[in-house]
Amino acid sequence: MTKSKVLVTGGGSGIGRAACRLFEANGSAVAVLDRNLPENGQIRLTADVSDEGQMTAAFDRLATEWGSIDTVVANAGINGVWCPIAEMTSEEWHTTMRVNLFGTFLTSRLSLPLLKDGGSIVIVASINGSRTFSNAGATAYATSKAGQVAFAKMLALELAPRRIRVNVVCPGAIQTNIAQNMSVRNTEGIKHPRVYPAGEVPLTGGGPGTAESVAEAIYFLASPAASHITGTEMYVDGGESLVF
Repeated sequence: MTKSKVLVTGGGSGIGRAACRLFEANGSAVAVLDRNLPENGQIRLTADVSDEGQMTAAFDRLATEWGSIDTVVANAGINGVWCPIAEMTSEEWHTTMRVNLFGTFLTSRLSLPLLKDGGSIVIVASINGSRTFSNAGATAYATSKAGQVAFAKMLALELAPRRIRVNVVCPGAIQTNIAQNMSVRNTEGIKHPRVYPAGEVPLTGGGPGTAESVAEAIYFLASPAASHITGTEMYVDGGESLVF
């Protein structure tokens, strides 16, 4: 039986790594793409998703070694800089957009010649920009994530004749290391007061979710169990965005 072939960007850590492990545990062959050389995956690709040259080279190698893929998980992203918009530099804005939005575009566009008809693209966005707008200073991040959701809906219609499904997972607070790619400054003055009697995540009594819980959603959307689901965002946040 032929193994399903899965590409995961940002697969070296956090949600991406959890997704890789889940796909592999269920018999898929996994290609992992990350800025730093990932330790996992049958094929390991080093590339910055915002660099077209690096991404083209990575996909050329994938085409040579595999020829085709069944599933693409566009997970790579950064939190970027969170600050008042009046203080944000153009470069800070563009960096977030290049990685989160342009990176998703590049991943999707370059995968299309390899992606089998009937395949699947799953984009990892966020509750920010789609259902939550109260995180002070997250304007660039939220805008990039909202753009990913709109991009997925447009692509879902465009690729429907090929029976390629395109969906989005929108995590809330999740235990990952994405905060290492984040800078916060001077947000106290633009915050709106919020009070949560039992923490910000109702389902867990306040604590964040796990990368594995998001990986389960990604795996479901890529599986035959979701064969009639496309252009849809799935919130994996324990109800967090419902109380914002």
